[in-house]
Amino acid sequence: MTIPAGPPPTGSGDGERGRLKLLAVTACPTGIAHTYMAAEKLAQAAESRGIDMKVETQGSIGAENVLDDNDVSTADGVIVAADKDVDLSRFVGKRVLTVGVAEGIRHPERLIERVLSAPVHTGGGAIRPASREGGKERSVAYKALMNGVSYMIPFVVVGGLLIAVSLSLGGHTDPSGGLVIPKDSFWMDVNNIGVIGFTLMVPILSGYIAYAVGDRPALVPGMIGGWIANTGSLYDSKAGAGFIGAIVTGFLAGYLVLWIKKVRVPKFVQPIMPIIVIPIVATTTLGLFFIYVIGKPISWVFEHLTDWLSGMTGTSAILLGAILGLMIAFDMGGPVNKTAFLFGAGLIATGNQTVMGMCAAAIPVMPLGQGLATLIRKRLYTEQERETGLASLFMGCFGISEGAIPFAAARPAQVIPANMLGGAVAGAVAGVAGVEDAVPHGGPIVAVLGAVSGVPMFFVAVVIGTLVTTLTTVTLVDISERKRRGAPVVGGDVLGAEPALVGAGAVIPQQAVTGAATTGASAPAAGTEGSAGATPAEADDDPDGSCPVLSGYLTEQTVKVALDARDKEAAIREMAGLLARSGKVAGGDELVRTALRREEQGTTGLGEEIAIPHAKTDAVSAPVVGFARSVEGVEWGSLDGTKAKLVFMIAVPEAAAGDEHLRILALLSRKLMDAGFRERLTAAADEAAVLGVLAEIR
Repeated sequence: MTIPAGPPPTGSGDGERGRLKLLAVTACPTGIAHTYMAAEKLAQAAESRGIDMKVETQGSIGAENVLDDNDVSTADGVIVAADKDVDLSRFVGKRVLTVGVAEGIRHPERLIERVLSAPVHTGGGAIRPASREGGKERSVAYKALMNGVSYMIPFVVVGGLLIAVSLSLGGHTDPSGGLVIPKDSFWMDVNNIGVIGFTLMVPILSGYIAYAVGDRPALVPGMIGGWIANTGSLYDSKAGAGFIGAIVTGFLAGYLVLWIKKVRVPKFVQPIMPIIVIPIVATTTLGLFFIYVIGKPISWVFEHLTDWLSGMTGTSAILLGAILGLMIAFDMGGPVNKTAFLFGAGLIATGNQTVMGMCAAAIPVMPLGQGLATLIRKRLYTEQERETGLASLFMGCFGISEGAIPFAAARPAQVIPANMLGGAVAGAVAGVAGVEDAVPHGGPIVAVLGAVSGVPMFFVAVVIGTLVTTLTTVTLVDISERKRRGAPVVGGDVLGAEPALVGAGAVIPQQAVTGAATTGASAPAAGTEGSAGATPAEADDDPDGSCPVLSGYLTEQTVKVALDARDKEAAIREMAGLLARSGKVAGGDELVRTALRREEQGTTGLGEEIAIPHAKTDAVSAPVVGFARSVEGVEWGSLDGTKAKLVFMIAVPEAAAGDEHLRILALLSRKLMDAGFRERLTAAADEAAVLGVLAEIR
């Protein structure tokens, strides 16, 4: 938190220093262009005022120019221009001004003036950036939820895939019912490791939601609260509260810790508050509250829900199948899901296998539907979500509904209704077709192993339910994203919502960016044809002996001094044609479509008459960069309203393993903030001169 303060601190207080010393931290969600643009703008504004400033950038390649204890101790103020959480604990006792990263780009002078009267930071760990103009700022609750989901995803993937592999390679149907793996076998050990991953999944989700809300003291109560929520035996529930219970305990723990922090305590107690007092009090309070207050009602509700389902066995099979499908899909392994599952499994012993057949058809619909959605509408998902979608598809084939949990946790308002609709359809189709399942498990794996009767209709039910979930999900997510964006997003990163070029880069060897470009009208030097991580072109590729520009990804072939296009789409098409000269573009139309889809998510116009459209697509065989100038400028929806006169286009393969292109993009974005560099680039007479200017990038 912050409190009002008196006169500005004087840093070290040695009385000898006449210049102000300020610090800054810049960060954006994908950590590429705007992180460095804000850093450069702040540094330039400080230099023009005779102020010493050191800027730490927290980009996708990691933190650079990190502020050390000596920097902080002598600083007069700290500017944090970020659109993601930044740890402020190191700035206690200093004036701290927190704003969105776009403010660092657009109004650096204003921020320098404001920081001198900013409140002094006295505690708390992470910022909540000021709302950005243009587009809606994500809420604190949303950011906390995303924090929990991001930490949970590896546990879901590892646990789910290990269980699926162990079931497929070591499992078999048992006459007494169930899909079993022999005890004391190798595959049982693999299965147990996967179960541990799934067991940790829920407390991890809860713990890191709490951490995002209440910082480090909230981590322990959040994780323990999540474990309690997932352990139904602690409050007389057979199923537990699952991931929904974890979300509840995560927020309860976080806000409980925030409330405890506000309690005034004696000075001698203050040092042990965050490491002893707060975690113990919060953990005990939350745990007992869940066990005695929330847990008991949960147990009562689901016991009566089971009794109600038992009374429906004689009613319409379509209605019963739809209800069971809704329940299976609602919380994917949580109490509602388990109530329906245990109801179906319990009836197998009585000879009624149709109820389990309905459940078995609904179980894989959620992970299959969400995984398929990431494939058919890639632009709606981040790279990490698309990778999780592939794992989700695999888990769905083995009846592991938890594979869809990351998507439901990230977008509950869109994903859960879509899941429930698809699950209800699958359950109803299986019910009307009389599909039977002899084992308490679901998904295509049970049909492959011969535990299902009516196999064709079972797969029809699964396919129809999956398609319903997929189509409903992409429709709802698309509508939600359009509503959220509203106006063009201002302040978003150059890579926007789709981190097409995410990764951690290594420093480009200096020889890759020094030296003059090739001269004359001779054939241009060929760029490297390797992966994104390829080393710069060798001397054999550059007969003039000069070093390749931007690792050889940009050559005279991909430079045009006068762009003909007058609008954005035409400019992107012209730039794609320019890239095609390199011989690395296999599908020009697909490259254009990918770049235009990226523009729909948010403009790649950076302001200062610059635009950097980009695409990650298999329409290119290797990374390639193009540059063109427009005399009149192209309307690009830039941050500052200027038309784009300097246009760079970057294209990399979808499966590019390297990350040198990230370093190039970061260096390029930073260098383009230098007005003198832009002037030289604008004044360059021909392609060779342009390459010479770009070789200044270090």
